[in-house]
Amino acid sequence: MGEVSMQVTGVMARVRGDVFDSQCPERGVLDHITSKWAVLVLVGLRDGPLRYSALRRAIGGVSEKMLAQTLRTLETDGFVHREVVPTAPPQVTYSLTGLGQEVTVHLAGLLDWIGTHIPDVQRARAARD
Repeated sequence: MGEVSMQVTGVMARVRGDVFDSQCPERGVLDHITSKWAVLVLVGLRDGPLRYSALRRAIGGVSEKMLAQTLRTLETDGFVHREVVPTAPPQVTYSLTGLGQEVTVHLAGLLDWIGTHIPDVQRARAARD
């Protein structure tokens, strides 16, 4: 289950859901923010707003369809803000919301960790082969 509020000795206490439970709504958020493309989109936006084309150029290998789908999901979840300026053609800019900025700190840390430990992972893979 997701977060539940409970009355405990006159104080509202928040109880976290169980992400190991297949019905927990937190699992969907976990899935959305930890996909490869979502991590790259969120970290790609951490230095400021970008237009769709600039974001696509910054993220090597992402298809237009996958980028659009990822941005739509992140916008729906409240991590990304989409701003449309009514010009001809319309200018669409993406930026992180407060929630997006907060989670991106953790995701950038994960990418830093991966960058530091990639030699260890590569050695482990080579040893396995």
